[in-house]
Amino acid sequence: MELETRHCKPCEGGVSAHDADRVKELLQEVDGWEVNGDSTAIQKTFKFDNFHWTMAFVNAVAWFSHQEDHHPDLEVGYNRCTIHYSTHAIGGLSDNDFICAAKADALVRD
Repeated sequence: MELETRHCKPCEGGVSAHDADRVKELLQEVDGWEVNGDSTAIQKTFKFDNFHWTMAFVNAVAWFSHQEDHHPDLEVGYNRCTIHYSTHAIGGLSDNDFICAAKADALVRD
């Protein structure tokens, strides 16, 4: 829960992306997120009952992404949304990606 209460820090490069060990640690703090093979991005697919709930989720993700100034790639279908996070300025993963992943999880938590 600590990640979802944090805020993203601007990243214009000049810092290193997290290594595979740090990514593995942070994945323990977000539920169901997967890392790609070279540890440069994380993703998760969220499923919904209908298009209305899918779009409500997408709009909520867009809102907090704007607030955090950290924007994901989204794949949207009728009853699903896959979110991909990566910090493009450093070519890999940063705390910002995991903060936003936790915020997305919080949107659908019971």
